[in-house]
Amino acid sequence: MSAEVAIQKFSFPFSSALSLSQHDEVTQKGCVQVKALELRDLQEKKILSKPSPDPVIGALAHKENPAHESLAPSPAAQVLLCAEASHSAVLSRRSTFEKLTVESEDQRPAAKRQLSSESAARTITVVKKSAVRKEAEEQRHLKPKTHLGQKVTPCAAATGKRKRRKDLFTNSEVFHRVDEHVIRAGAELKEKCVYDVKTIVQSITQGARNELERLRAIWVWLCHNIEYDVSGYLGRSEKLSSPEEVIAAGRGVCCGYSNLCTEMCRESGLECQEVPGHSKGIGYRQGQSLKNVKSDHLWNAVLLGGQWFLLDACWGAGRVDMEHESFVKRFDDFYFLTDPEEFIDSHFPDEEKWQLLDRPIPLEEFERRVFKTSAFFTMGLRLIQPHHFHIVTDGGEANVSLGFSRPATFTYEITQHQDLLHCGASEQKESSSSSFGLLTVSHRSMKLQLLPPASGTYDVKVFARPEAAVTPLTWVCSFTVECHTPRAMEEIPENPFLSWGQQPVAGSLGIAGSSQGSEVAEVEEGVFELALKTSRPLMVLCELVHPQLEAAVAKRCLATQIQPDALTCHVLCPSHGFYRLSVFVRDYEKPEAKFQNAANFLLHCKGKVVGLEELFPPNLGSVCGPGTRTLEAGLSKFSHTAALLSTQQGKCNVTFHNQRDLELHTVLSREENKTAAIPLSRHLFCTYTDSKVTVSVSLPDAGVYRLGLYARIAPGGDFNPMCDFVLRNSCDQPGPAFPCVYSAWRKGSVLFEPRVGLLEPLSWVRFRVRVPGAQRVSVVGETRTDLKLNKSRVWEGEVFSGNGLQQLKLAACSGESGDMAVLMTFDIKQLEREV
Repeated sequence: MSAEVAIQKFSFPFSSALSLSQHDEVTQKGCVQVKALELRDLQEKKILSKPSPDPVIGALAHKENPAHESLAPSPAAQVLLCAEASHSAVLSRRSTFEKLTVESEDQRPAAKRQLSSESAARTITVVKKSAVRKEAEEQRHLKPKTHLGQKVTPCAAATGKRKRRKDLFTNSEVFHRVDEHVIRAGAELKEKCVYDVKTIVQSITQGARNELERLRAIWVWLCHNIEYDVSGYLGRSEKLSSPEEVIAAGRGVCCGYSNLCTEMCRESGLECQEVPGHSKGIGYRQGQSLKNVKSDHLWNAVLLGGQWFLLDACWGAGRVDMEHESFVKRFDDFYFLTDPEEFIDSHFPDEEKWQLLDRPIPLEEFERRVFKTSAFFTMGLRLIQPHHFHIVTDGGEANVSLGFSRPATFTYEITQHQDLLHCGASEQKESSSSSFGLLTVSHRSMKLQLLPPASGTYDVKVFARPEAAVTPLTWVCSFTVECHTPRAMEEIPENPFLSWGQQPVAGSLGIAGSSQGSEVAEVEEGVFELALKTSRPLMVLCELVHPQLEAAVAKRCLATQIQPDALTCHVLCPSHGFYRLSVFVRDYEKPEAKFQNAANFLLHCKGKVVGLEELFPPNLGSVCGPGTRTLEAGLSKFSHTAALLSTQQGKCNVTFHNQRDLELHTVLSREENKTAAIPLSRHLFCTYTDSKVTVSVSLPDAGVYRLGLYARIAPGGDFNPMCDFVLRNSCDQPGPAFPCVYSAWRKGSVLFEPRVGLLEPLSWVRFRVRVPGAQRVSVVGETRTDLKLNKSRVWEGEVFSGNGLQQLKLAACSGESGDMAVLMTFDIKQLEREV
């Protein structure tokens, strides 16, 4: 902003005592560097002795140096005189810097522009005594501004707190107008075969409103119009370096980019320097010593607002694919005015001053630093451990940990060590085939536990992408792992789902919490239980994988319970070693939806294991125990709310309420190779009273059983599975079977005695039974014995079992016809005949 414009824009509380000639310059400090000629002119005109229009400023001017008023003016007086001379001297360093920002007046609403101008005017009209003193003190440390073409060192830039890239512009979207113009103009110039630097600069910077936008135009043109000369780098063709040659050919090596950038900046009126140094680019070998090695790269530094900034158009244009010896165009905005703290991880200048750091680092530290790609910084990642790229295993293990501020997905790759850093893929697909590490992701960090399989040196690449992205994962950083003695350990199953623990999308899939974190779960006694909280009803499927476990056996190691707000998975481990437990979910109310991976847990079993005979019974359904499905069918108030039931007596009762009076069916099963003289169906007995249902179970021997509950939802329809219970019996004594029940045994009927289906011979057996609506109840054997109805509406009586009879029949007559319907039959033990 010129002095004339400043006078028109702002009102000053004091009048001008000195005018500027067209050759005078207003520096970043606002004329605090006063030319010797100007000072002599001021003294000759005796302006110093004139009283100030402002009493405060005038008093200060005379007070700063009362003993030497006739000599050179004091620093404070110099500041005041320069302010009166140019009117723009009161512009602070901040104001000058703000002129560089992209957020110019026409990019803000009119109301904000007006307020901003008024605020600036008010700020300028008040000059405190302390502020003037501070400004005067700062002038002692400033050097005169250099002209274009004169070397400017970083020390010559304005002192004070360094501005960062984000202080210049919030994001690259603010350059949308500039970028579009440059790309369009560049294509037109290329089509017209225009190779003149001056003409190109004038065309692409047309419409640029400040230094920053001019620089942006040059940067974008370079990245979009010059390709890296891979052939020249490999020595197969002559390297092009002069600006005209690079422009005409449309390619160049690093010096071609930096030289052309410098020339274009000069044409645009920008102060730009070429910076030689080392880089961790193509050809770099991680761990190599760069001491006494000639530097191999060139980039640029540009002066904006009195401060130097770094940029590398060569790295911003794309990357080199050394495997195919080709250049891959990929505009990388990260290397435009990169912050020095991030630039130093990949660029080390020959001259320390061009590090632009408050505390420069030595070459040895640069060599040891972890290589981070631009994606590392643009994704907001941070390195937690280690701080250097070379890791030596401790007990066969090495650890890498990254932090992140925005949710991200990670994977990794571990391979045998290769010399070149930039080799292999720079992107990774969904899965990682490596079983030599454990990658876990928590709320704000990623931890990678590396377990090399053998002694040697390995390269480790970490890949990442934003959680919501669907693009391949991008290389973000690299390490080298040296393993002297590998850990003796079991094989870790492959995890095709990137990381251990809950997936980043688990929350959106309905998972609200987990009893197990991302760390390895040590399984005690061969049994593990996973409990997941859900934010909405879900369906779940689980997969268990072990290197030596067959799929059919693994299926019998899982039992899942599905409730409206929780999912429970019971796991059995029949072998030692590591297991992968993967959880897949979908919305319960959307059967057409696909199951999606929500979590993957690594289980480790090194103690007691479960025997094969203790596994869950075959044909176990995906829904075990009461839950969402039973509630939906109106089955409620279960006496046992868990899916697993244990008994030491060999018997148990399961009760619940059947509110919709559905027709029910129960099934008892176990492993098929178990044979019994009496079918398992005889070890179940169901009683229906009002809405209450009681399922009585008497198990024939020790072992694991499946109790299946079915209901007919629609009249005339099929029986649908409601849920399965797993019954584990530890009693060695066989439980007696129940009587064989027939269809005439209906709702409301209750058998009190006898509760066994096998009766002793030659004995009196007491019968007590309730049969609603029955006119007569009898027990039929050799003879018929009628039972008597007592006051409690229970039919009772004693019956002799006799000798040689096969069974007794319990029958009832309900109508006037007098026909008896068999309700159930009781078997009678047969006496062994003497030989």
